Amino acid sequence: MQYRRLGKSPITVSDICMGTMTFGNQADEKTSFRILDMSLDAGINFFDTAENYPVPPDPKYAGRTEEFFGRWMKTKDRDAIILATKVCGPSHGWIKGALRAGMTALDRHNITRALEASLKRLGTDYVDLYQTHWPDHGTPYDETMEVLDDLIRAGKIRIVGCSNETTWGLMKSIAASERGGYARHQTIQNNFSLNNRRFEDELAAACRNEGVSLIPYSPLGGGVLSGKYNNGARPEGARFTNYLGMGGRQATMARRFVNDKSVDATARYMNIAAEAGMSPVTMAVAWSKQHDFVASTIVGATTVEQVPDILAAADLTLSKDVMDAIDKVSKEILYPMG
Repeated sequence: MQYRRLGKSPITVSDICMGTMTFGNQADEKTSFRILDMSLDAGINFFDTAENYPVPPDPKYAGRTEEFFGRWMKTKDRDAIILATKVCGPSHGWIKGALRAGMTALDRHNITRALEASLKRLGTDYVDLYQTHWPDHGTPYDETMEVLDDLIRAGKIRIVGCSNETTWGLMKSIAASERGGYARHQTIQNNFSLNNRRFEDELAAACRNEGVSLIPYSPLGGGVLSGKYNNGARPEGARFTNYLGMGGRQATMARRFVNDKSVDATARYMNIAAEAGMSPVTMAVAWSKQHDFVASTIVGATTVEQVPDILAAADLTLSKDVMDAIDKVSKEILYPMG
């Protein structure tokens, strides 16, 4: 396992991060603990959760993932764990927060209440990385960055980051921090995979020049890059199989991830992986890590059987021939996820 610095901060993390968004829904507590133990034993010290987990968000079980993680963490050395969690952005757009009666935002009131509740569920007195889960372009960045800075000074947060943010929003937040003398975002957590390379269009340049680390989520394209949705397959219990049956926002998301272009690209990537003698899951995770603007790639699992192929990407560097073959597919099938 390799370790990298988060942004310009003093925090160093494993270049694979175990995500937890299915814990408490698709994965029960026993399974979740086993996945976390396997991760820690393999050298992963970085774990990502959120107040809104598990997904899909639901007021009936929002926060359960943090509770699971908190109970697991009580049996470990807290100092050895780099813990990341998130506060919901506004609930009047694409996503509705399942907390605070759906009245979430990134103002002082909501951020303060969210952090206090997360600390209680997690059973700890500080979070290593606190992230805005999605942007609030209606609340001034000066207010958001000021309260985050106050919480750092209070010792409840070590560093801060953003998630699902735009290039404009990232630069606005950095400008607000510089203007007010506040702590700045050290990380950005956005979708990035073989099937979604849009981060490279603009955000990668901003990260390189500003010293912000990407901690990409969904390196397997929501599981699509494993090949399980190929040839029209809809595996029972799989996330997008469930989402397609839910309708609304979940079905729209599923169709973005699972479509003719993404499945076609996946089939070609699987051939590249087979020729290189590795699992397509391993190749997808290794590819994500192999970018200079990436600090740690967030993976996820719902069963213990999924973990070994993920961990096989540790210390793996893809050859130039494999990288060139991947780039060829990306150029021939532009933006599979739109």
